[in-house]
Amino acid sequence: MLKAVHPLLNADVLYALRQMGHGDELVICDTNFPADSIALQSAFGRLLRIDADMATVVRAVLSQFPLDTFVDDAAARMEVVGKPHDVLPIHQEVQQEIDAAEGGKFKLVGVERFAFYEKAKKSFAIIQTHERRFYGCFIFKMGVISPDQKF
Repeated sequence: MLKAVHPLLNADVLYALRQMGHGDELVICDTNFPADSIALQSAFGRLLRIDADMATVVRAVLSQFPLDTFVDDAAARMEVVGKPHDVLPIHQEVQQEIDAAEGGKFKLVGVERFAFYEKAKKSFAIIQTHERRFYGCFIFKMGVISPDQKF
């Protein structure tokens, strides 16, 4: 165990997060997402796993991961097929975690399902959760840590 590091953030996940830089994207997905095959195409090249529900995983990751303040799509969700404007309970829960971590500065934007897959292939890394609810797939763009950031 490490002080101030969420216990779900295993060594592989911390290693991947530490390698990421400004503008790199991280996918956190549900158990139905084709994560293994898409992760092979990511920069990290292999799938990461955290066996917990989506909100808990997002909370853990955002405890270490700054979102990019220079773009409008620093936090994105997979859209519901045929109902792109629907916001599901899982989307609401993740939005609450984003708000708690970042003070309400970011809103989830929708990405069409197949466009989401293409973006995921270009991501730095993919973390698969054990979340079973549909459309529990998100992309987060890494921001920066300012020189005056307290540790």
